[in-house]
Amino acid sequence: MIPLPPTTRIYLACGATDMRKGFDRLAVLVQQVLEKSPHSGALFAFRGKRGDLVKLLWYDGQGLCLFSKRMDRGRFVWPITKAGKVSLTAAQLSMLLEGIDWRRPERTAAPLLAG
Repeated sequence: MIPLPPTTRIYLACGATDMRKGFDRLAVLVQQVLEKSPHSGALFAFRGKRGDLVKLLWYDGQGLCLFSKRMDRGRFVWPITKAGKVSLTAAQLSMLLEGIDWRRPERTAAPLLAG
């Protein structure tokens, strides 16, 4: 896992992204589509059309970092919406990168019964 500061904001770019894009073209997507600065320190995640490849763009204070991960089996779980952005926590990003469905609601404790 990337050692992110605890205050790092994480954004998913909804929909499919052309995975041939590199640093510069993904940074342009961040500016134009997500309406954020790629140098803000936030981490931006993009998924390809097939769903088995994800790219992360992150400014670490010295320069842009581009990380990619391809799933051997299965696909990365992504929001259903076609456009826009979704904000995640670091825990949700970790689950996403492991192939776990991070969209499921949290389980609540069973109600206590008077007895």
